[in-house]
Amino acid sequence: ELSILVSWKRLQSDFKDLRRRKGGLGVAFPVTGEPYDLEPFLDALDVISLEFASFTDGRAYSLARIVRAQLKFQSEIRATGDVLADQVAFMRQVGFDAFEVRQNVQPLDTWQRTANSISLTYQHGFVANKGFAPAEIFEQRRQHRS
Repeated sequence: ELSILVSWKRLQSDFKDLRRRKGGLGVAFPVTGEPYDLEPFLDALDVISLEFASFTDGRAYSLARIVRAQLKFQSEIRATGDVLADQVAFMRQVGFDAFEVRQNVQPLDTWQRTANSISLTYQHGFVANKGFAPAEIFEQRRQHRS
């Protein structure tokens, strides 16, 4: 069973055939796309890949957050393109759980260290297998006052 990743255009045009095939199905969704257009396809998708054309382009952050929080997508959301280790903690906050990184950009230990570098947040953050968790900093403040 071969998993495939197809373009958004192909997913739309060949969805009936793609859905019937064996193996995982993913889509490379454009950051210029409307996330709610994905809704009829979500049950069949194992991966949504969002490309960062530049590390300064934040559109994929917004898309990931909408797909996780509002569309309730539970499978993999993958960051591709110009992805840097110092962004991973923020990407995880909005729902990314996989990262396709360019070879020799930054060492693996840098990625591992920065992935969990943010321990307290003001916003609800995505937690794998749990969805969006409460903002930890407010909970810690409540506990401190008690």
